[in-house]
Amino acid sequence: MANVLLLQEENYLEFWHEYHLCTLTTTRPDGTPHVVPVGVTVDADQGVARVITRRTSRKVANVSGATAPRVAVCQVDGGRWATLEGTARVRTDESAVADAVDRYAARYGRRPAPDPERVVIEIAVDHAMGRATLPQQRPATA
Repeated sequence: MANVLLLQEENYLEFWHEYHLCTLTTTRPDGTPHVVPVGVTVDADQGVARVITRRTSRKVANVSGATAPRVAVCQVDGGRWATLEGTARVRTDESAVADAVDRYAARYGRRPAPDPERVVIEIAVDHAMGRATLPQQRPATA
């Protein structure tokens, strides 16, 4: 999709590297949305967003229990906002988890405590939207 090109825009990508709490939206088996706060990292070169979590979480169950599960991650800072949508999968291999933890530590400035239950939700981003810069304010006229 052309909207993924937004991931290549400097201001948009910089916004995804700032420290912001995000939300992840998955779909429960009954079709209702499940929205939770998460930390998200974005790899624009690969077109992938990542969320680290525990394998026993509801979000993992929602992604694991669906065929080609659609998810969205979003962050907001005043009038700036960004949403990434795509298909999710759960990765459990040690190298994927270690990479995701390193990316999380780089974005959020702290390394989470080791957790043998940690997994990664990887989102293959196919739709990006938002506004990473605010419009210029017009000077007041007298």
